[in-house]
Amino acid sequence: MDPTDLLPLLEQLDDNVDDLEGVLQPLLASTLLKNSNKLPVMDKAKLHVLITYTLESLIFSYLRLHGVDAKQHPVFRELTRVKQYFEKIKALETEPEERSMTLDKAAAGRFIKHGLAGNDKYDLERAEKQAKERARAEFKAAMLARKSIEVSKAQPSNNSDDDDSEGGVDIATAAEPQADTNHPGKTEKESKKKFKGEHKSENSKSKKERKINKATLKEEKKERRQKKEDSRKARKAQ
Repeated sequence: MDPTDLLPLLEQLDDNVDDLEGVLQPLLASTLLKNSNKLPVMDKAKLHVLITYTLESLIFSYLRLHGVDAKQHPVFRELTRVKQYFEKIKALETEPEERSMTLDKAAAGRFIKHGLAGNDKYDLERAEKQAKERARAEFKAAMLARKSIEVSKAQPSNNSDDDDSEGGVDIATAAEPQADTNHPGKTEKESKKKFKGEHKSENSKSKKERKINKATLKEEKKERRQKKEDSRKARKAQ
């Protein structure tokens, strides 16, 4: 590299050092202990880690400038260790994620089962409980099978009753006279004639009944009169 090209870089470095001295003036004016005692715990940890990282970085840069392989130097291990502290501080600053407390029932059951293994009393109780559950399941299955058989037997009889009722309806409907849909006027006239004939026959029957009633009433009156006359004659004869 041409030495003339280094002059702008050196001037920029000099300016950056001046700026850095101005920023670090509050820290350099007093000791580190006094400055750190005024800070909270988290800020104090950040200050110590940053100062350590700055010093280690300066040493690392110094070694690189003198042609030393800084990655093989112990200072590189110190830099990686200080970076871990940065990650720890970052983890403390971030809010912890809310964990949903869930109970794994299957795992808890296995844990209890293995913990109680070898207990004869527990094994007997568990075997009895399993036997009762199996018996209940078999009983329920038998009851369901019996109900299904009864329902299947009841269905054919219901179907036959329905068929009979449907057949009766068909026979009744078949027995009814069907109207002539081709000549609706004729059917209406015929129905009117039938109605008139039936009405006339009913009137004639009622008239005949009235005549019969009148004749019977006359005969009853005659019989009453005859009885009265007979009773009068009998009184006179006495």
